[in-house]
Amino acid sequence: MLPIKTILHPTDFSERSEYAFKLASAMARDYGARLVLCHVHQLPTVVYGEFGVAPPEPPETVDELRERLSRLRPADPTIPVEHHMIEGEPAQEIVRLAADSHCDMIVLGTHGRTGLARLLMGSVAEQVMRRAPCPVLTIKTPMPATLTEAVAEPEVALVE
Repeated sequence: MLPIKTILHPTDFSERSEYAFKLASAMARDYGARLVLCHVHQLPTVVYGEFGVAPPEPPETVDELRERLSRLRPADPTIPVEHHMIEGEPAQEIVRLAADSHCDMIVLGTHGRTGLARLLMGSVAEQVMRRAPCPVLTIKTPMPATLTEAVAEPEVALVE
C-alpha cells in the first residue's frame, strides 16, 4: 500500500473544492496523515490600453481569504493541519508547495471545463497533474445520491 503521511489540499473555496476537502480530510484521518491546506491568490493582471491600469485588489480581500482559509478545519480535530496562503500562479505554487512539504498526495477539486473555456482559461488541475511530484486525485463532482444509498447498509426487517 502507498504510504501516505502528508496530503495537500489546494482550495479555491468553490463547491467542488469543498467535496475534495471532505475526501482529503477522510483520507488524512484514515491514513493518520498530516493535512496541508493552501489557497493560491493569483495577483491581478494589470491592463494597459484604452481603459488605463486596473487597480490592484484591496488588501482586505487577501485578508478575508486568509481568514477563510484559517477557518477551514476537518471534522476530526485530531488531524494535524497546516494552512498556507500563497500569492502567485496557482498550478506552479501548488506543485512547489507539494514538493517543499514532501506531500505524498494532492487532492483537489476540478471544474471540469472543456472546449473553449479550457483553452482560454486553462486547467489548474491538469497543470498540477502534469507537474506534481506525487499522485494527484481530482474531484469533479460529489458522489451521486443513488450510489451513496446503494453503498449504505441495508435495513434489516425482523420477521416474527
